[in-house]
Amino acid sequence: MTGTVAGATGSVLADLGIGHAFGVVGSGNFEVTNALRAAGVPFTAARHEGGAASMADGYSRLAARPAVLTLHQGCGLTNAMTGITEAAKSRTPMIVLTADTAAAAVNSNFRIDQDALAVAVGAVAERVHGPASAVADLTRAYRTAVHGRRTVVISLPLDVQATPLATPLPLAAMAAPAPARPAAAAVEDLALLLAAAERPVFIAGRGGRGAGPPITALAEQAGALLATSAVANGLFGRDPFNLGISGGFATPLAAELIAAADLIVGWGCALNMWTMRHGTLIGPAAKVVQVDDDLAALGAHRPIDLGILGDCAATATDALDALGVDAPARTGYRTDEVAARLAGRRWWNDTPTDDLGTADRIDPREFSKALDRVLPAQRLVSVDSGNFMGYPSAYLRVPDQDGFCFTQAFQSIGLGLASGIGAALAQPGRLPVIATGDGGFLMGVSELETAVRLGRPMVVAVYDDAAYGAEVHHFTGADHGAVTFPDRDLAAIARGFGATGVTVRTVDDLKAVAAWARQPAGVLVIDAKIVSDGGSWWLAEAFRGH
Repeated sequence: MTGTVAGATGSVLADLGIGHAFGVVGSGNFEVTNALRAAGVPFTAARHEGGAASMADGYSRLAARPAVLTLHQGCGLTNAMTGITEAAKSRTPMIVLTADTAAAAVNSNFRIDQDALAVAVGAVAERVHGPASAVADLTRAYRTAVHGRRTVVISLPLDVQATPLATPLPLAAMAAPAPARPAAAAVEDLALLLAAAERPVFIAGRGGRGAGPPITALAEQAGALLATSAVANGLFGRDPFNLGISGGFATPLAAELIAAADLIVGWGCALNMWTMRHGTLIGPAAKVVQVDDDLAALGAHRPIDLGILGDCAATATDALDALGVDAPARTGYRTDEVAARLAGRRWWNDTPTDDLGTADRIDPREFSKALDRVLPAQRLVSVDSGNFMGYPSAYLRVPDQDGFCFTQAFQSIGLGLASGIGAALAQPGRLPVIATGDGGFLMGVSELETAVRLGRPMVVAVYDDAAYGAEVHHFTGADHGAVTFPDRDLAAIARGFGATGVTVRTVDDLKAVAAWARQPAGVLVIDAKIVSDGGSWWLAEAFRGH
């Protein structure tokens, strides 16, 4: 490994295991980006650093290996900060490799405190200090990102980049740490609670996404129903006692069953206001257990009766052993009555609702139901933020947890298109379906060119009410002039980017979508002209008290 620090940085990150690079190339990151490419790391050029950041985030959530976001110094980094903040708040294991001004360039236009900026949004700040420490610096950052599940911003000063390496630098060996096993006493306490519970419910979150089989096995033994937070949607898709998403997106039946539980166990799940509807899904007599490998997460959002510090998969395995793997499974909440009710009303798609549609505006529920029917089941659904977001989350069913990308930790609209592109590159065997509102679509529309350039089949479903819907329905008074807009032909805009554009006003208009789905080719943008829903029920609940 010789040459400059910039060249070595690309090869070191490639050797450590970077799966894909995203970015916008400027003078400060030109050499290191080409070094990544020369080392065999695929590179996707975005049209804006903000889009590149969300692509890297979406990819890193669903791929076996993390992405690297490569940026110019100063303005390149600031352009990307909203996407980086979303990744940091979501604990996405991701590397941000940003150029930085030289130490002596105190009057550079690009000079900002990049370390402070990274720390301010919850990312970890690292930097390459010089040629002697370059490998150690990069290895430390990679370990923090992957094994600590953090978004790490590595600053690479221009003077350090240009420094030659006189001798090869060996790549340090890096073994993954063993999963943290819970204390035996805590496992026994959990086993006792499970043995005493008549109506246990397990809710898995982001930290439980990799522990589906052991959690399911424990649920079967303990007689527990299964649910997820939104970010873990799809984890228990095949289980007959799966309730789907808990919280604001929950069906009336799922909400009823969760609220009647006498024991709730959160597996890598924050049990926050979104997932538990401000605590209304926790009955007055219910015991609450939280399992997480992050001590700070235990009890962070609500009081708990038992906190278990440990890996979710290891804890579920140990609890199953404590209950007795060969012991008869308890019926618990898995009764014939519950099974029959779930068979008829498990999903929102099976739950009757009034059709609010008109001759020129489709009900978003009816649109979502119809879209679910006509698109292939082997799909990857990515959802932007906004008033519309519950419809695709609740109605567009996914095959497993790797079929859903939900970038909502920072609650910023406009990230969905780009994060969906990144997620699609991480899961190439599925049809990407990106759901966004008209506001978010227009915020991030520059990356539609990136999607078209990639040449892969992709669906972008725009829930178009010609407004910032959340503000119209939940936060403004009588004058909505600042948050409503003229109705635009988004399908025509899509065609201008080289995509196929379809306008949907009634269910019959989805015949064009069904025809495309039979032989998917290129990017399909659906401009669904949706009727006002009077304010989505999930946001009405979530904003209660705000």
